[in-house]
Amino acid sequence: MLELTYKHIIGIILTLLLITLVGIYSGRKVKTSSDFSVGGKKAGSGIVAGTIMGTLVGGSSTIGTAQLAFLYGFSAWWFTLGAGIGCLILGLAFAAPLNRSNKETVPQILSEEFGGISKPISSIFVSLGTFINIIAQILATIALLTSMFNINHMTAAVISIILMSAYVIFGGVWGTGLVGIAKLILIYISVMLGGAIAISDVGGFDYFVSVLPRYPYFSLLGRGVWIDLASGFSLILGVLSSQTYIQAVLSGKSLKESRTGSLISAFLIPPIGIAGIFIGLFMRINYPDINPASAFPQFVLKYMNPWLSGIVLATLLIAAVGTGAGLALGISTVFTKDIYKNYIDKEADDDKLLMVSRLIIVASLSLALLFTTGSAKSLILKWSFMSMGLRGATVFGPLCAALFMKGKVESKYAIASMVISPLSVLLGRFILPEAFDPLFIGIAVSLLLIAAGALSKTNQKIENSSSL
Repeated sequence: MLELTYKHIIGIILTLLLITLVGIYSGRKVKTSSDFSVGGKKAGSGIVAGTIMGTLVGGSSTIGTAQLAFLYGFSAWWFTLGAGIGCLILGLAFAAPLNRSNKETVPQILSEEFGGISKPISSIFVSLGTFINIIAQILATIALLTSMFNINHMTAAVISIILMSAYVIFGGVWGTGLVGIAKLILIYISVMLGGAIAISDVGGFDYFVSVLPRYPYFSLLGRGVWIDLASGFSLILGVLSSQTYIQAVLSGKSLKESRTGSLISAFLIPPIGIAGIFIGLFMRINYPDINPASAFPQFVLKYMNPWLSGIVLATLLIAAVGTGAGLALGISTVFTKDIYKNYIDKEADDDKLLMVSRLIIVASLSLALLFTTGSAKSLILKWSFMSMGLRGATVFGPLCAALFMKGKVESKYAIASMVISPLSVLLGRFILPEAFDPLFIGIAVSLLLIAAGALSKTNQKIENSSSL
């Protein structure tokens, strides 16, 4: 492991100080639980984009992408490519009906259409999917911290959750949004510069092609057709089904701001993955025996100027920490608004809801710590793809029905979809061959149930009209 010099440390401290000042400023804007969860619906397009990218562009998009590229090449692009496509659809098709809903959470939208029982059911499975992605961010942070310092994995994991808690607990969406903008600027400079260095140091793109086999390293389907297509599909559905990204759209002060923020995200996210891929491939060629998860941080330490390296290391840390914190915020909002307020303490005032929101953030991050034990060397993106797929299987079909087919789907079928579809995905992980992703089964089950619900509703209307 390379030793950090005083130049690295100064760069790290200055960068963290900048982000801390932005976070303190953002925390001053939080006066109510509404400010904490949806920014009081006062966010401009920059805050909307910053919130979306502040969560999507994290440890998975950077450290995780370089790790997967080290092993399989361009298959690693599916995370940022799928995320960009998801944001495009979110802005063009979903922003308008979401803004018209005038709700704060996905379960609120579903319960208004399909009844109260859909709220706790969707809350549980959506939160589970979000929770899985927090594990991915902790793993990314562990890879970074163990590359920077001589510490073990458990120490790095504990440091990770402390940083994530502090990052979001004082700012909510304003914290993730404003810091997301600052972080995104730093990430773009860091990752794009890193990708440029990786390409230029070997004399151009042709060198990669001459040294590495075209398959799997230069194929989007290098891990297998069904696995990689499912990866991209899971990202698209996950973006369209996740509380965190929908929450960002709902925080916009107008439809135009919400839509523009989504489209900005769609344009800016995919290139980050390309740069991360070339860093991963560069390290594969030059250091084939290293831990793949450390490819990105090791590249930064070995090939960047120490002053700049310190800034980049701090930026990668902020990226992973910020994403984990943003995901924890999504779980917190769903639990507080849809479970605690409705089933535990209906009389809770605004101050109590704000306190509960912050406690849930700490609790969810602490629980995620337990799942990182023994998983430190697993693929970061594996957890991210699994998370997005589970959220999509639970919510996508019923949410589309609630937004685009109001009053046209029988409630019991939609509720059945929320239970059976994610369970089929989880079960499929154990019984289906590894080459086939159970997400396809889950989505097929969901869409069939929604179609059956629409047919049942139509038949009811025909019977009612004929009886008259």
